[in-house]
Amino acid sequence: MKIVLLGTGCPQVDPRRMGPAVLIQAATRRLLFDCGSGVTQRLVQAGTKGAEIDALFLTHLHSDHVVDFHQLLVSSWHQGRDRPWKVFGPPGTIGFVERSAALWKPELEIRVKHERRPSVAGLDVEVKEFADGQTLRGGSVTVTAVKVNHDPFPEVYGFAVEHEGYRFVHSADTIVWKPLIEAARGADCLLHEVFIKREMRPLDGVRTQEGIDAVAAYHTLSTEVGAVAAEADVGMLILTHFVPTTFDRTALVAEVRAQWHGPLILGEDLMEYDLATRTLQAGSATVSFPR
Repeated sequence: MKIVLLGTGCPQVDPRRMGPAVLIQAATRRLLFDCGSGVTQRLVQAGTKGAEIDALFLTHLHSDHVVDFHQLLVSSWHQGRDRPWKVFGPPGTIGFVERSAALWKPELEIRVKHERRPSVAGLDVEVKEFADGQTLRGGSVTVTAVKVNHDPFPEVYGFAVEHEGYRFVHSADTIVWKPLIEAARGADCLLHEVFIKREMRPLDGVRTQEGIDAVAAYHTLSTEVGAVAAEADVGMLILTHFVPTTFDRTALVAEVRAQWHGPLILGEDLMEYDLATRTLQAGSATVSFPR
């Protein structure tokens, strides 16, 4: 099972970090988790494309996690997709997809009629909403939804993905949350969000200290995430969804290392991590981690 980081950013615009998105490749299956800004470009850069995705899983409906949904739909059709999209998401996903379809319906009708492509099946969307603890199976891959805490935003889910004895857990957006730690216990890899509060300062016309405190209160802090990995006793900790997207790397590592002494990766867009071989591909560099 291979994990490809397509977007490690947040709502802040940063050309080095696209919006949240993760690709999982397990045998012949390609599963996409979230579709933040720039996901279609990153998929192509990673050597795949939307037309090849077997299923899309949405952690939650915050804009930075779903903003490129329609772009993903249309671009995959342009790439020759000839099968409906399978979308799995939290309660509210059916309404989200229906509203998106209604918004773009006039444009799509014109496009389909004018472009005369051989199939329109790739524009169809089949949606299923999941519940906490529900497990979905596709071939030899299982995906289990784990409800996390991103209050006041409702219905946010992390995921535990298993394939051939390997287990990967994706935190989604959350505070430190015991059910997630339990789901991640002993996992081969934990992908976890991080909020670096010391890097967030008030900025006239942009953010106040009160606003910084409010946002920090529904994320996991850089001073906390190491303890999450340690308690779960995971085989690898990969950080993503960096807030802010630019930060002092040495200071961040020191904060995490205060509580976590296992393998650590500061995620970058287009990094690939193979759970079976414990190797990281970052550009032209390959790093192997001891077992």
